[in-house]
Amino acid sequence: MDQNSVMEQTGTSQATERLQSVLAERALTEASPSVAARSSEAKALRAEIIAVGRKLWQRQYVDGNGGNISARLGSCYLLCTPTMMSKGDLESADICLSDLEGNILAGDRMRTSEILLHLAIYEANPRARAVVHCHPPHATAFAVTGSAPPCGYVSEYEYFVGPAAVAPYETPGTQAFAETVVPFVRDHNTILLANHGVVCWSDTVTHAEWLVEILENYCRTWTIAQQIGRPLDPIPAAKIQEILALKSQAGLPDARLNGTRSLKSPTVVPEPDGQTVVECIVPWL
Repeated sequence: MDQNSVMEQTGTSQATERLQSVLAERALTEASPSVAARSSEAKALRAEIIAVGRKLWQRQYVDGNGGNISARLGSCYLLCTPTMMSKGDLESADICLSDLEGNILAGDRMRTSEILLHLAIYEANPRARAVVHCHPPHATAFAVTGSAPPCGYVSEYEYFVGPAAVAPYETPGTQAFAETVVPFVRDHNTILLANHGVVCWSDTVTHAEWLVEILENYCRTWTIAQQIGRPLDPIPAAKIQEILALKSQAGLPDARLNGTRSLKSPTVVPEPDGQTVVECIVPWL
């Protein structure tokens, strides 16, 4: 089979997948809550939420009953984790189905008390299909200082996350708390919540959890690098431009791409004392 035939088949396959996705979305939109809750899409999303919850717990990104996870189900529904339950102990029956106002439509448990945060993100950015909120210690340490880790030092962080936003403190679970993230959701997929933790959005629950991992590892790396006793060596500004070009092509959010942050140089903290290879992977946003 020649290259043109392969490309044609690939294009046809992708078009078929998009059509199937649109039809499934329409079916879920028209379905009653009970039908939506029993759908194959809901079953798959529950399994993904449970798997991600266990990863968060195993990595010690949540403690006690902390953290919450949600995912869009069609255009009218939301699946989310329940309140007062460890993310390491979730089972399928524990996952709640709600509408886009936070009203429980199916499930035996009360939905997370921070559902308003998730709903605010979905409303502010239609590209968000899943949200993960948790308390990874190194990232939360930055949130306690009201600051984000400086950019410009690790290419993977630049590509997937870039400048993380910092939302001001508000009482968790309140509408005021939910509204703190709204100004940042379009240009940032990763937001530090002052004195609280972090929230990430993406196209899938798994990808949102990846962002948490990337942020936490970067914060940890930055903290360790500060202890080495040598000046940090940032990625050259021209190479940051190359990463930003890749992000733009992939449709990844970054405040520097719309002028909110300068494109001329990385965001770095000057040292008191005085050729990066970017792996281009298949974009998933």
